Amino acid sequence: MNGKWKLASIRKVGFILITAAIVLATAACGTKETNDSGAANNAPSSNTANKPEDAAANGGNQAAANAGDAGTAAQATVYPLTVKDVTNTELTFSAAPQRIITLVPSETEIVYALGAGDKIAGVDNYSNYPKEAADKPKIGDMNADIEKIVSLKPDLVLASYTMSQAVVDKLRSLKLPVYATDPKTYDAVIEKVKQIGAILDKPKEAAAVANHMEQVRTQVTDAVKDAPKPNVYLEFAPGWTVGKGEFLDEIITLAGGTNIATEPNWYEIDPEVVVKANPDAIIYASMTVKEGEKNPILTAIETRPGWNVINAIKDKKVFEVDQDPLTRVGPRLADGLLEVAKKLHPDLFK
Repeated sequence: MNGKWKLASIRKVGFILITAAIVLATAACGTKETNDSGAANNAPSSNTANKPEDAAANGGNQAAANAGDAGTAAQATVYPLTVKDVTNTELTFSAAPQRIITLVPSETEIVYALGAGDKIAGVDNYSNYPKEAADKPKIGDMNADIEKIVSLKPDLVLASYTMSQAVVDKLRSLKLPVYATDPKTYDAVIEKVKQIGAILDKPKEAAAVANHMEQVRTQVTDAVKDAPKPNVYLEFAPGWTVGKGEFLDEIITLAGGTNIATEPNWYEIDPEVVVKANPDAIIYASMTVKEGEKNPILTAIETRPGWNVINAIKDKKVFEVDQDPLTRVGPRLADGLLEVAKKLHPDLFK
């Protein structure tokens, strides 16, 4: 999930996430590709990076600005560079990409956090952070404008395969270099940042972002390690939650809670299941609404029959969290983790 989308869009996302997960489980390996910056087909690589095994608001920008302090291990990228993405598609780059298109906000935020925002040639409609992203040419939403993308002549397209599978496949059929990801864990997000940093010849900046994300995680886990773990229900769209095998499930665990959603992936939950689980806290995602209107997720939570007996509602432990940092698998996921931890354990984060 990326961005503060309208309710209908969020429901659509839920279905896409579920069906895409099924498709991914049986997806065939991708084909070898090269970018448009000068690498020949099947060119030998002097530097090969494996696919990822599967940084916060100010922190990401600060990390990029102070990348020189991010340790000496991060070396400049050696080109040609060959990488594999989550679909096992191999791409070879002869130089750092100069015209990048991002199909989801998380990838936009990563590129900016790495200090390469000036290389972005186009972004999706929902990329709203940092504010400079709003000035970039728009290529559409989940149903991206293929002709627009082609006209921008990208030498790298960054995509979420779960969110943009059909678009990814179409762009690849047009011989455009698409690097697709689908991180399922906090560590996988960190590895994604590092991999994109290598592609863009920004390894030091990527190391700084990764270090920040790791430091925030350590701060949170150290603080909550001895605290009681409340049972938590997370609702990111009316009636929709997330269970095992997804990064948001891990976020709840890292933040010192226990997710009551036991089924895998993203799914529409039976309200009675939540009543029986009787969570100690309920977390829901913020949404953009008209002035004077209430978040429809909160309205749904407050008006469901029988939910008035749930401990979280009786004890007024129903918390709104900023949707973007919580659901975008980029540098600001550290912000989302910290915010959830503060909601669940306010006494530990004063």
